[in-house]
This record gives sequence, structure tokens and C-alpha cells, in this order.
Amino acid sequence: MLYILAGILLFGVIVLVHEFGHFLFAKLNGIGVVEFSIGMGPRLCSFVRGETRYSVKCLPFGGSCMMVGEDADNPDPGAFNNKPVWARISVIAAGPVFNLVFALFCAMVIVAQIGHDMPVLHDIVEGSPAARAGLLPGDELTRINNRKISSRRDVSLYLMAHPGEPLTVHYKRFSGAQDAGGQILENQQQEKPSEHVAELVPEYNEEYQSYMMGVSFMGNYKKAENPLEFLDYSLYEVKYCIVTTIDGLGMLFRGQMKVEDSVTGPVGIVSMVGETIEEGQKSGAAVLINIIATWGLLLSATLGIMNLLPIPALDGGRLLFLLIELLRGRPVDPEKEGMVHAAGMALLMMLMVLVLFNDIRKLM
Repeated sequence: MLYILAGILLFGVIVLVHEFGHFLFAKLNGIGVVEFSIGMGPRLCSFVRGETRYSVKCLPFGGSCMMVGEDADNPDPGAFNNKPVWARISVIAAGPVFNLVFALFCAMVIVAQIGHDMPVLHDIVEGSPAARAGLLPGDELTRINNRKISSRRDVSLYLMAHPGEPLTVHYKRFSGAQDAGGQILENQQQEKPSEHVAELVPEYNEEYQSYMMGVSFMGNYKKAENPLEFLDYSLYEVKYCIVTTIDGLGMLFRGQMKVEDSVTGPVGIVSMVGETIEEGQKSGAAVLINIIATWGLLLSATLGIMNLLPIPALDGGRLLFLLIELLRGRPVDPEKEGMVHAAGMALLMMLMVLVLFNDIRKLM
């Protein structure tokens, strides 16, 4: 039970970060905030300071920053809709941006602990597409088709999102690569590599039920050698989460993944977070910190990017209307915009109910 509470707490922190972004930029732009709350449903406790009520509500899956004049005309000069369009854009965008910043902080914790996993080949399966294309152990992949490869995870993600597609693989080769082992690769890092390109088509593997190149990667983690490299590795972790989210959505729309197997709601997420935290605490404080940071990175980056999608009722949908206003020089009819967001909210609530039942089904 304590680990489930830990999952709820982590989820609540991520929501708090998101809503605090809206809250902070509303205050910076002189917009009145009626209520800043964590959670949904009835209030558990609250207090009023200045013009704003601060509340904690009973359901920890959400939060809100209710601003003056946000959904209706209001003569108050501090009303949301009376502020310049750029001020309103900054307020709406601040929530997702704060999530991405928090994801970057979590990524820094991970990179500081374990470093960055390099896309260095450890072994080549005899007779596989990679072997026929001339790849060797010790080669470092740099690009597959039009996608930059920065870690071994990029390779797995690309193959999963583009099953069976022909690949143009760019890679670096160090001298003596065919004899690569951990120590040899480390010694070769100072040598100037040669650039190579290979053409291959992954083959379907019945055992793993996926298309594979026929390669395996070694646990080759590299620690950052300077602050810029540390920042680069940390930014990559956030980028990977964003690309994973976008690729996952694409796979859902293409029918490559089943919705009931791949979509998880707050209940399922909290359960998974709690289970991994429970397992991680058995391995010591360092592993536990890494697990919490990994979940923080994944959830915060996903929440940030999903909220930027141009879907009515989400931040991205509201930004879309504000950008239209910016281009037209005048706002969209508030009634029409309100109807669109109301319809979007109704659909999102229906989706949340379906996801909730799916989560409960998986847990039973």
C-alpha cells in the first residue's frame, strides 16, 4: 500500500508542476487566479490567500488553475480573455513546458547516475541481415534511414515503429572492431573512426514475433566528460520519450498496437509505478532513485507532449485557437470555441472512463 501511495505522490507532483506553470505565468501576466487545486472532485482542504483559493481535492489524478474570465467575457482588467494574445499563449503553453523542464531534471538525475547507453554492436547473428550487410561487432550506429541514432533504444524503437521496412544504416567503425570486447572498445574510443553505410531488410523472428536486424548491443554506458555533453545526454532522454510517444500514437492509428494493450490510465500507471518502486527498494537507494527519476521523466514528458496535441479541451487545442486569433487579428467566436472545447471534454471524459475500466480489468 505504501508503494501505491508513492506512485500517487509522484503522479501528483507531475500534475502540480503542470498546473504551477499555468499559475506562475498567469500571475506574471497579471491574470487573476480564482483557484489553484491539486486533484479532482470534492475539496479535502483549502485556504485563501489574496484573490486565490488553494485546494487539495480527494482524487489525486488531475488538478486545475482556474483563472478569472477564462471561459466567459468578464470586464475585469485581470481577466484572462482581456490580456494580449501573446500573454495568453504563454500562460497556456507554460503547463506543458514546465512538464518538459521537470522531465529534463529527472533525465539529469538518470544520466548523472548511469550515463548514456551507446549504440555499439556487441554481436552479429550469423546469416542475419546485419551479417550479410557487413556489420561487425564494435560498429557504432549513427543513423537509420532519416532518423538519428543516439542510443541502442533508438534502434529498437525504429524497428518496432517501421516493421519490415528496408533500412539504410549509417555507422562508424573503429580499427579492430571485429575483436570488440568491453576493454577493446574503451581503448579504441580515442581512434578516428571510418564512416560506412549498409543496406539491409530486417527479417521476421518467430521466437520474438518481431522484425530484427540480427544484432545485439553491449551494456556500453558512457559518462559525460563535460557539462555540455551532460546536457546533451539529458536532452536526449527527454527527446527519446517524446519520440516514443509520437511513434506510439502513430502505431495506434496504423493498427500496429491494440488500444486495450497499450493505453494505460492513472490507475494503471500508479499501480505500475508502485510495483517498480517496491522492487527497486530491495536493490538499494541508488536504484530506487533511478526508478523514481525514470518514471518522473517518462510521465512528465508524456504529459507535456500529449497536452500540446491540438485536441479540443487540452492545452494544445486552446493554443490552436489562440494561434488562429494571432493570424486573423481577432478572436474566434467565444461561443463556438466553447462548444468545441465542451465537445472535446465530453469525448475525453468518455475515453477516461474506458481507460479506467481497462486499467481495472488488467489489475483483476
